[in-house]
Amino acid sequence: MSGKLVILDRDGVINADSAQFIKSPAEWKPLPGSLEAIARLNQSGYRVVVATNQSGVGRGLFDMDILNQIHNKMHKALFAIGGRIEAIFYCPHAADSDCNCRKPKPGMFERISQTLNIGLEGVPAIGDSLRDLQAGAAVGCQPMLVLTGKGEKTLAEGNLPEGTQIFPDLAQAVDAILARSKTA
Repeated sequence: MSGKLVILDRDGVINADSAQFIKSPAEWKPLPGSLEAIARLNQSGYRVVVATNQSGVGRGLFDMDILNQIHNKMHKALFAIGGRIEAIFYCPHAADSDCNCRKPKPGMFERISQTLNIGLEGVPAIGDSLRDLQAGAAVGCQPMLVLTGKGEKTLAEGNLPEGTQIFPDLAQAVDAILARSKTA
């Protein structure tokens, strides 16, 4: 399969984030234009996957059944407008666990590469927090910061990976990806 892939963080990029975690399908609310942006990527031949830290599972705030219900709601909302997320990769571990999959560690991105049998060099990795960008940059992705979710705070704190591109939201990041693919 060709390298038309985009990797998205979930909370703060696709849906509104919460300091108390997204713990139920009712709390999952898409950001304006985010689902349409994913559908536009799909319609242009891009595969879209999600890489998300979900430490609420490890902390016992919600279980795998609830996480699956939240993701089903996201899939259905996308399907209704002609969009699709091919796969959701997540780290269920608490922040203090010594796993390799919790961003900023690159384990989740390495799993995406292995599972899809695709190199990640230059693949857009879109997130709202520094750890999203660091995990993507560690495997050669193009880091893209959106200013939704924690994005404004992330930008203000600085230390972004070299070459990070900055966009107001997912829709405008997708505009840039699609414009670039037309000239490529």
